[in-house]
Amino acid sequence: MLLPENTKCECGHQNAVGTVLCETCGKPIVKEIIESSEPLEMRYDGVARRSQKANPDLLDKIWNFFSSVKIAIYLIIATFVGAMFGTIFPQANTFINNFEPSIYYEETYGTPGKIYYLLGLHNTYNSWWFITLLVMIGTSLVICSIDRVLPLYRALNKQQIRKHHSFLTRQKVTYTTTIEGNAQQWVQNYGQALRKKGYKVHIDDTALLAEKNRFSRWGPYINHIGLILVLLALLARGIPGWNLDGYVKVVDGDTVPISGTNYYVKSEGFKMELYDNGELPESLQNTGRVKNFETNAILYACESNCNDDYEQPQLTEVLRHTILINDPLRYEDLKLHQFDYDLTPRINAVSPMIINKETGESFGPFDLSMVDPDLSYEVGPYRMKLIDKYMDFSINSDGEPITLSREPNAPAFIFNIQGPNLKETGEVFMYFPLQKDKVRFSQNTINRELTDKIDIKVDGMENVSFSEATTFLNVRMDKAVKYLWIGAIISMFGLLLGTYWQHRRIWLRIDDDTLTLGAHTTKNWYGMRAETSYALGKVGIELEPKSLDNGGNKG
Repeated sequence: MLLPENTKCECGHQNAVGTVLCETCGKPIVKEIIESSEPLEMRYDGVARRSQKANPDLLDKIWNFFSSVKIAIYLIIATFVGAMFGTIFPQANTFINNFEPSIYYEETYGTPGKIYYLLGLHNTYNSWWFITLLVMIGTSLVICSIDRVLPLYRALNKQQIRKHHSFLTRQKVTYTTTIEGNAQQWVQNYGQALRKKGYKVHIDDTALLAEKNRFSRWGPYINHIGLILVLLALLARGIPGWNLDGYVKVVDGDTVPISGTNYYVKSEGFKMELYDNGELPESLQNTGRVKNFETNAILYACESNCNDDYEQPQLTEVLRHTILINDPLRYEDLKLHQFDYDLTPRINAVSPMIINKETGESFGPFDLSMVDPDLSYEVGPYRMKLIDKYMDFSINSDGEPITLSREPNAPAFIFNIQGPNLKETGEVFMYFPLQKDKVRFSQNTINRELTDKIDIKVDGMENVSFSEATTFLNVRMDKAVKYLWIGAIISMFGLLLGTYWQHRRIWLRIDDDTLTLGAHTTKNWYGMRAETSYALGKVGIELEPKSLDNGGNKG
């Protein structure tokens, strides 16, 4: 690490420890640089950075670690490699069905799948180590920027017009000659020539500083700001409700909740269109190829009773849309994509009768939905209150009723019924819409005392309604995506600033008819030499641009 023996320059300015070029006049104040003949390093005009601090303490060492560009590159490579491993097999959060990952990966992919799961790669992008890498990259970007942008700001805002001779002669573009005539007028004329090239010119008697495109120096740091915003947006996806990528199964006519949101979706009908034989080549005719399928959907927002198993949710319609393959339902940050379908019929509702077995009278029918039944019914003289329901009824080893799934494969409903010849407080009746289930569980039901009094049954298949299709919708919500775009735009803007513009500076001073000139640019030295030569030509000094080179990059 280069450290000055004395931070005070001969011009009288006291520089901070770690400064290698005087912040005011530019004179080298480090022995190794003074004795070298190489052009000066002008990245931060020699201003001290915190990461160059001598005798660093623990906090300084942490700062130095994250301010290292080499460390930032290693972190980015590690993150890319980790992200690549996450793409070898599907991530667990992309499964349509609720597979058990510990079983699925081994059964599907064998030993590599088991190893993949044991290493935690099935949940790569939500894992602690991947998030830690993102946080470390963000920390590196912040510290790298602060460590460099503050010295750069100080250097550019403390520029002195009259620079030291050693500063001028150690630039990559330099020129020394003797001039005749009025030195002040010569400086004015040269400054006027540079203004025509877009330079902002500052003159102090017989010294000049011409500068243009200073804004380009902030390009990398604007780029960093954009990248930091992108990383914050990626991390924000871990906030509950900010990111969702799942699936919902909707049977025609059903209204189902969208897990992880406050919305419900209803399918008013699924339609599928097949290609006519005339639209297909002969080899594909009579193959039943699907041309299009769509779902007429209604999106509801839940106002109250959203998670109540006993009260009907209060829903407000917010949007109707026909969902096509490439035309999802969009509402605010929510998108519902048409993903798949199932044309297997499913019992949707029944219209049973209540039969008084003592008199033989029948009452009804009443409409009973399998998925979303009403909580109470009045059928003739009978009043019924729904106590519980089971979509896929079964009885466990302890003799307790359970449901095996949410699908109405074996639906069962428990009612409290009040009416003629029944107890005043009502009696409990278990109703099975499907006759096979009624026979199957006849010995285990709680209807034994009512079998001679009442019965509930469906009279004919015309009183049973089936859904014709089931739609699978891909549910996506990403509140962070807008910030990803903003960050990407900011980052691209910073990249353009640093790529297509160069910060160019020209210094000169005249002492006793001796002109000393030095120039610096962040890139494109050919253009820098050309502009310097052009302005000299306007004041009567004709020379080849290459002759101005002082060992710098000739590109």
